[in-house]
Amino acid sequence: MTTPAEATEAAHHGYISDKDRYLARLKRIEGQARGIHRMVEEEKYCIDILTQVSALTSALRGVALGLLDDHMKHCVVDAAQLGGDEAEAKMKEASDAIARLVRS
Repeated sequence: MTTPAEATEAAHHGYISDKDRYLARLKRIEGQARGIHRMVEEEKYCIDILTQVSALTSALRGVALGLLDDHMKHCVVDAAQLGGDEAEAKMKEASDAIARLVRS
C-alpha cells in the first residue's frame, strides 16, 4: 500500500496549473523579507517594521490558503472519489493542514 505522500508524488499537484503565479508571489515575498531585514539593519522605526511584517504575514497566508484550496479541489476530491483509506488519509491531511494554519 502506498502512503498519501507517495500517491501524491505519482500524480500532478493541484497547484501545478498556477505554479508560475505561486512562484511570482513567492519571489515578491522573498523581496519583502529582504526589505524587512534591511529595515532592521538600518534601524528603522519599529512600527514601520511591524507594518511590513504584517504585510509579509498576510502575503504568506494568501499563498497558504491558495495552496490549501488547490489541494482540496484536486488531491482531496480525487481521493474522495476513489474512497477507502486514501480518502480518509487525504481528509486527515487536509484537516491537519487547516489546524496548523488556524494556529499560526
